[in-house]
Amino acid sequence: MGTLKNKTLFISGASRGIGLAIAKRAAQDGANIVIAAKTAEAHPKLPGTIYSAAKEIEALGGQALPLVVDIREEDQVAEAVEKTVERFGGIDICINNASAISLTGTLETSMKRYDLMNQVNARGTFVVSQACLPHLLKAENPHILNLSPPLDLNSKWFAGHTAYTIAKYGMSMCVLGMSAEFADQGVGVNALWPKTVVYTAALAMLGDAVQPEYCRKPEIVADSAYYILTRKASECTGNFFIDEEVLAEEGITDLDQYAVKPGNPLLPDLFL
Repeated sequence: MGTLKNKTLFISGASRGIGLAIAKRAAQDGANIVIAAKTAEAHPKLPGTIYSAAKEIEALGGQALPLVVDIREEDQVAEAVEKTVERFGGIDICINNASAISLTGTLETSMKRYDLMNQVNARGTFVVSQACLPHLLKAENPHILNLSPPLDLNSKWFAGHTAYTIAKYGMSMCVLGMSAEFADQGVGVNALWPKTVVYTAALAMLGDAVQPEYCRKPEIVADSAYYILTRKASECTGNFFIDEEVLAEEGITDLDQYAVKPGNPLLPDLFL
């Protein structure tokens, strides 16, 4: 398809990090971006709001619609989708990026944190996809893209953080099911996951566990997402993409530009 010009993207959690990077990459084509996120006022420890994200998107040539949305609330999601259609006339792409993380063991995971992760990751992805789908089914080249890992039931991916793995795999199971469910209607439903750790403000909140100089920038995921979303949806569905592999398919093998500190060894991401 080659371009996202005039396409409307509904992106959860797009006020910062990977979600914002994907939005900015699409904005370069002149896409319409819905920033569906909770941050209306600056967080003391996290940069960016839906309004600062909108300014960045518009500066790159995109149209932005910042909406305060807690994807745990079904009514808020429905209202945001309605406002999106009113403003832009439809929805072409749904990106489930919003996520909650706690890499804690079973005894250290409070039920409040367990519920948050599952409500945002697994349930939130389902709610947003469900709300967008009636409009995606009318679109020319409809895509759903979840920022979630390949499904692998090896116990090593659960042992250290069972609750988080359940929540993230819930997003991936949405890909597994919806890609088959809507294949005949031409909706491409895929997952994308980074090969190495991507350094974001949210990751910085986890403390000193990860040093940025051994990570990549969010732009590697954004470019990979772009190449997926510009493919023909009816021929691109049910995949669990890895960012490096997507870029290699596009002939991009020199990845130094994405490193926080080129030349340093890189940390492999979880689930790979």
